[in-house]
This record gives sequence, structure tokens and C-alpha cells, in this order.
Amino acid sequence: MASTIKLEIVTPDRVVLSEDVEYVGVPGVMGQFGVLNNHIPFLSALSIGSLYYKKGGGTHYVFVSGGFAEVTGDSITILAESAERAEEIDVERARKAKERAERRLREQRDNIDFNRAKAALMRAIQRINTKERVGM
Repeated sequence: MASTIKLEIVTPDRVVLSEDVEYVGVPGVMGQFGVLNNHIPFLSALSIGSLYYKKGGGTHYVFVSGGFAEVTGDSITILAESAERAEEIDVERARKAKERAERRLREQRDNIDFNRAKAALMRAIQRINTKERVGM
């Protein structure tokens, strides 16, 4: 049996996941990084994207939006602003959010916060991508 690492994904609202897994792929701000058991300890800021983990021969996906990853030798804790397991993602809601953000970016009005609209667009796109990885 492969050695495992404890993966915990926590948001301000809830514990999204707490499981022993074989591997974790994380979207860091400097790029994707992977974590196995006995990894060197470190802290990284998270990007908006798909985190994935391997367990029991399967690959599972979780959308994460911002936050931090803390890696110790036997655990990785994800403290995310928001996170959703792929099966929890409402694709229709994400598509509507994507359309709203694209419309706001096209309008170019003075009262539009472009950074906020861009972030909303990125979150919507990554939610859709995460869901597509598991086959809607």
C-alpha cells in the first residue's frame, strides 16, 4: 500500500475535505506543485484553480479560490477563501457568472471594478473546468 498524507481543505464556512490521500496537486501562485508523504515543510499562496488528489486508484478534483497551503511531513492543509468538490459545482450557475463577468468587462463603464470582474471571470472558468475534469 502506498504511503498517505492527510489532506484537509478548510474554508471560513466549513471543512470541505479531510482524508488520507496518496498525492495532492495544488494550484500555487507560482505554478502547480505536487505533494507526497514526507514532503519538506513549506507554505504557499494559492491561485484560483483545480486542486486534485489521488486516492484508491482514482483522481478527485476540488475547485479552490485563493488562500494558502501549509505542508508538513505528513499533512497538507488548504486554507481557502472558497472551495467546492467537483460534484458540488453547479455548472449552470458558473456559466451565468461567467457571462455576467464577461459582460461587465465588455461594458467598460467607469463604475466597474475591472479587477473584481476579472477575478469573477477566472473563478467561473475554473469552476467549469473543474467540473469538466470529472465529466459533467
